[in-house]
Amino acid sequence: MQSSHILILPGWQGSGPQHWQSLWQVQFGYQRVAQHDWLRPLRGDWIARLEDVVLSTDAPTVLVAHSLGCVLVAAWAAHSHNAHRVKAALLVAPGDVEQEALRPVLASWSPIPRQSLPFKSMLVASQDDPFCSFQRARGFAAAWGSRLVDAGTAGHINADSGLGDWPQGQMLLDELIHS
Repeated sequence: MQSSHILILPGWQGSGPQHWQSLWQVQFGYQRVAQHDWLRPLRGDWIARLEDVVLSTDAPTVLVAHSLGCVLVAAWAAHSHNAHRVKAALLVAPGDVEQEALRPVLASWSPIPRQSLPFKSMLVASQDDPFCSFQRARGFAAAWGSRLVDAGTAGHINADSGLGDWPQGQMLLDELIHS
């Protein structure tokens, strides 16, 4: 995996210290894409920041996104002329920003882009995610051309799910990178 530059893309409000993304950052040295405002995310700002970070390296990039970070990947890929720099994306527990409860708070994130991603991707979804039904996640995977992985009943696949450093996720990432 050393030959790939791995970027961690947290979702809305960032990933806390016990989130598997934060643990991977510490354990494996992956680079977190720090956003200007975690609490009031604007899609255009987040896309611009991801573009800057992707352009900052010559190594093939692998994106590891959680929740709103998954929607960021789809939005960025739909607009960037640099998507060819990305080798693959692991998309975990996409946040459904089109839910009525989230629309007012995350207004700039709708509609969710439904174009096929120009790089290989794997979408990991939970059967009981409160922020995205499994059926919606299945639809995102189909639209984005992602391989769908059923995580069972793992909630939002975050720190509250009790996954620790989520070794199963690391195995999926390894599989994605080496496939």
